Amino acid sequence: MKFKSLQKRLAVSLLLPVALLLLAVGILGFAYASQSLFALWTEATTLQLQRSAHQIDMRLGRIKEWLQMFHRTAGAGDASALQEWLIEQLKSQQGVTQVHLNWVQEDCAGENPLIGQQEKRGPGMAKGMPMMPGRGMMRFKRAKIVEITSPQYDSVVEHQTVSLISDLLDANGQVVGKLEVVVRFNYLIQDLMTGQSFKELKTFLVDRSGRVLTCNVTNGPKRLGEDDDPLAIETVQALQRQPSGTILGEGHPPDQVSGFYRLKEAPWSLVVFSPGREVLVPIIRFRIYYVVTGLAFILAILLLIRLVMGRTIASIKRVSAAAEKIAQGRYGVPLPVTTEDEVGQLTRSFNTMVGQLEEGVRLKEALDLAMEIQQSFLPRNAPHVDDLDIAGETIYCDETGGDYYDFLELFQPGDGRLAVAVGDVVGHGIGAALLMTTVRAFLRGRAVHPGSAGEMITDVNRLLCIDTAHSGDFVTLFFLFLDAPRRELHWIRAGHDPALVYDPMSDSFDELKGSGMALGVDDTFEYRDNRLKEWRDGRLIVIGTDGIWEAENPWGEMYGKDRLRSVMQRNSRLSAEQILRAVIADLNDFRQNAPQNDDITLVVVKTGKKE
Repeated sequence: MKFKSLQKRLAVSLLLPVALLLLAVGILGFAYASQSLFALWTEATTLQLQRSAHQIDMRLGRIKEWLQMFHRTAGAGDASALQEWLIEQLKSQQGVTQVHLNWVQEDCAGENPLIGQQEKRGPGMAKGMPMMPGRGMMRFKRAKIVEITSPQYDSVVEHQTVSLISDLLDANGQVVGKLEVVVRFNYLIQDLMTGQSFKELKTFLVDRSGRVLTCNVTNGPKRLGEDDDPLAIETVQALQRQPSGTILGEGHPPDQVSGFYRLKEAPWSLVVFSPGREVLVPIIRFRIYYVVTGLAFILAILLLIRLVMGRTIASIKRVSAAAEKIAQGRYGVPLPVTTEDEVGQLTRSFNTMVGQLEEGVRLKEALDLAMEIQQSFLPRNAPHVDDLDIAGETIYCDETGGDYYDFLELFQPGDGRLAVAVGDVVGHGIGAALLMTTVRAFLRGRAVHPGSAGEMITDVNRLLCIDTAHSGDFVTLFFLFLDAPRRELHWIRAGHDPALVYDPMSDSFDELKGSGMALGVDDTFEYRDNRLKEWRDGRLIVIGTDGIWEAENPWGEMYGKDRLRSVMQRNSRLSAEQILRAVIADLNDFRQNAPQNDDITLVVVKTGKKE
């Protein structure tokens, strides 16, 4: 439906988005608040479970400490008296009802001799049955706790008990005895079911299989999930996989949520279940208030539109007429600002825009000038060096960029010694161009002083780090020194990709590798020369930036280094300039109409006489 009146069109176009926006914000707000409440519930419940589990773990841990002390007497000489004393200490621990020490009946020879006595140890030793002084103990070499049993009713103490059972092993790993400590189960859980933390929740202590050891639910299940409750089944599966967590039940909000936490000292887990609505009571109340408030806002917005639309439309028409003049190139005088509301702000913004349009024209002219200056920094012609054929080019993706290459004749021009530098500043544009200019100045300034390539790049890095210490910018650089009279190559790889080397005689590729950090990162880093002696004529060295092999075609496929190697191989007999043109042409054919997203720099060096 088309509306000729701007007031009606704005009323519909504003009211509908506002209503949808309020609805979307309500849904997202409800979802976010639900997740936040669940997160708070999860954190609080996990903390409560952890605290309750810690109480059980502490009680079991105290008993385990005495067991471990008994274990550490393994392999000792005459430790009978100490072992008897430790067993007496175990008997005296709070919650311990019985202690049994049973030896396997074997001949008193070999690996299991009696200590201090030539008779066998009698079966068992219970609380209230102290060992007789002077009676020996079977010698054992190792011991470990092998089982903590589930609670069972003990008719002797008329309580449920659990047993901590240790195997006593000889040197061959054979069991020569068992030490069993019986503990009252209600001593371990005495604070769990009576505490206030889980008074309002369904609380269970279960083993790894989900069998219920105890709970605060009247006529509770014997095993979680036996009634095919999906949440209980999923909780049992989760506690078998991970030590703690929470599970959401079905529905929005969920009918129930559960939390669990695994004990450290026993193969048991604490599990609680809570109704989902109790967790989400605040957010459900918020949802009702939000619906009412949202409807009120929509009505208020409709009335406000009707009141202010007439005056606003007149101001908009005035701005529209001025915009038509600007489109024709007639800037004129700024529009008068008659109000302080949004329309007044629109008028101010329009006047600012007009000034910025003029400023943009001047900025474009400045960028063109910056491009000309940066282009002038690049070598205009390749140097003439005997036994070397060299070509290089940089193609920026913006008016200015961060790629850089240079040819430095470090000694007397024409003496056959030349340095080639190829750099790539992080990013591109004006900032990268300024940093590139700084690197060029440092490198050229240092090149006039004596020193190895490694010393030269180390000094440049130290100077550059002063400028990049706070900005975090850095530059990768490949610095190649060619000594034609000695037929040697020296290079520094400062975080840059290795140069590619092709030998037509063997039809093989190699890379000028080496370790080195990017410039501008660490001012203490020292760069070291990599060296190759006795190069052969006809070798082709290509140094580039990642704008080449990371270039993409319209389908998102990268150009890659394999295509670059293929172009080098096919055109290896051509001159360096022709090889460079072949690479750029192949790259353009691959990229087709896809935009150039990064600067491209390529330097080609061919050893031997120019053809």
